[in-house]
Amino acid sequence: MALEALRSEKTVAQLSSEYGVHATQVNAWRKQALEGLPDLFERANGADAKAQEAQKEQLYQQIGKLQMEVEWLKKKSKQLGLT
Repeated sequence: MALEALRSEKTVAQLSSEYGVHATQVNAWRKQALEGLPDLFERANGADAKAQEAQKEQLYQQIGKLQMEVEWLKKKSKQLGLT
């Protein structure tokens, strides 16, 4: 019902009579929804940022490991006279 109140397709009086809820309650739910919606998106973005940061750190570690392996292979190929 809060979503319908936010859409403003029907008046508060229409919604209250349709759902059998007092108009004051409809207005309270609408206000609560308007105040709470931005927080929902902020939390989602914060969680995504943490996940991206963790993935980024993991990738940097993998890059470092691969660079060490390449250097080791270069060193060994020189020792064996392959290059």
